[in-house]
Amino acid sequence: MYRRLDSVPVFEYRDGELPAHYYNDVQVALKRLGKDLRFAIPRLKHLDLILQKDAWIIVDRVLNDVPVVAWTDFQAAHRNSLHEPIPCQIRLYHIHGPLVMTRTLEAMELILGEMLANHAPSEEANIAPIK
Repeated sequence: MYRRLDSVPVFEYRDGELPAHYYNDVQVALKRLGKDLRFAIPRLKHLDLILQKDAWIIVDRVLNDVPVVAWTDFQAAHRNSLHEPIPCQIRLYHIHGPLVMTRTLEAMELILGEMLANHAPSEEANIAPIK
């Protein structure tokens, strides 16, 4: 589990919103694939994305996993619908962090889609009958 968010100085805090489809995809992936997910971000040579239930962190693996951007404090506990944006806090640890945020979210959506497709239940899976 990544625990360095509070030990590295934050450049800037922002209130933000995540589109619901990103948040929903991550929640499904974490339930099906594991508690923590980590993968390289395509076309961003040395950046990785770490997905956890309480934070999504872009880290620079060349610099010993120093955070670049983090989405935290998701306000999803009492939401009434699955299509509304999720309020969150965005922590910027690097001045150029905002430049990689959109590309990271788009890449995350594609990568999670592939990962979930590879872990889809087989055609042979049975559904238990209702008695």
